[in-house]
Amino acid sequence: MTIGTLLAEAQAVIGRSEARLLLRHQLQRDVAWLIAHGEEVCTDGDVQNLRAQVARRVAGEPVAYITGKREFYGREFAVGPAVLIPRPETEMLVELALQRLPRGGAVLDLGTGSGCIGVTLAAERPDLRVTLVDASAEALDVARANARRWAPANTTLLASDWFAALSGQRFDLVASNPPYIATGDAHLAQGDLRFEPRAALVAGDDGLADIRRIVASAPEHLVPGGWLLFEHGYDQHAASTALLQQTGYREVFSARDLAGILRVSGGRMAEDGDG
Repeated sequence: MTIGTLLAEAQAVIGRSEARLLLRHQLQRDVAWLIAHGEEVCTDGDVQNLRAQVARRVAGEPVAYITGKREFYGREFAVGPAVLIPRPETEMLVELALQRLPRGGAVLDLGTGSGCIGVTLAAERPDLRVTLVDASAEALDVARANARRWAPANTTLLASDWFAALSGQRFDLVASNPPYIATGDAHLAQGDLRFEPRAALVAGDDGLADIRRIVASAPEHLVPGGWLLFEHGYDQHAASTALLQQTGYREVFSARDLAGILRVSGGRMAEDGDG
């Protein structure tokens, strides 16, 4: 079977884009190479492996878990079933953090998962000192691999249930993409969410349980003037900003993602001497 024939076979089942992506992954080649070598004969192993990958995709498994990688902020991150798949909307959280971080600042990526937020901040700003924490040992293994690849010099990884292992530590900015889906949300039975770790998705009956904990606990771990930024659900901006205001954060805001959805909220601690 030729590469062109194998690609056509896969495209008929899962579509052109995903078929090309899986074949590129299998052959470790780019699109231009696939086009130029369409008449080249595949090995039996390549045919069998690609068919197995297509079958996994037909069963609903995310492409990122099949290939073991996903691009985020221009970098390729290792991913797997122990972590959420990085999504484009989370890149806005990185942008907002970069705008607020002082030179040489200390950053905490809370519930780091793949490490895409903290590692990206560390790679973009080598002057920063970035701590990445997660309660899952399996997630930390994934984050550690990404940190070693992209920012080994200025990242520290630590096992912690939110702030539990961070007594006495303070940061210029805390960033988090916590679980924020309600327990009974129908989306949990759809698409990629069916395969992603439930503990990284679900946060109580209203989806706000972990956001409440983070908002309440972060002041003990922020320097004066330090920022808390977190991602939340499409309909949670009002509740999130109310929690921030009630807890005494200043300059509380919500920001829209590229789809126009209010996706990230945040606020800062009072500076020394603020009224």
